[in-house]
Amino acid sequence: QVPLVESGGGLVQAWGSLRLSCTASARTFSSDLMGWFRQAPGKEREFVAATRRSGSRTYYGDSVKGRFTISRDNAKNTVYLQMNSLKPEDTAVYYCAAKRLYSGDYYTAGAYDYWGQGTQVTVSS
Repeated sequence: QVPLVESGGGLVQAWGSLRLSCTASARTFSSDLMGWFRQAPGKEREFVAATRRSGSRTYYGDSVKGRFTISRDNAKNTVYLQMNSLKPEDTAVYYCAAKRLYSGDYYTAGAYDYWGQGTQVTVSS
């Protein structure tokens, strides 16, 4: 069973909005930390946002603070990334990730245990 499946990507104009979804298996969703990363062509994978299992703590990358919101629906084993005021520089493949045991590092891609296949987000100017 694929641990994480993203959906909701697409093409949007600048200043528009998109909502990404990440559906996890029950086991994967029980991870301490669920996060979103993105990777643009020729660039390293970049931290976007993360949420603790309880949903009480959220973390954001500097480039998306105030524009993106991460949330989770535990009944549906789903994490969402609401993206508003999108900019062309937000164009990337967006990946969902899960970390079984949170050790204080939510920022580093290598710290996560499970990954989805990614969904493309393209923002036109």
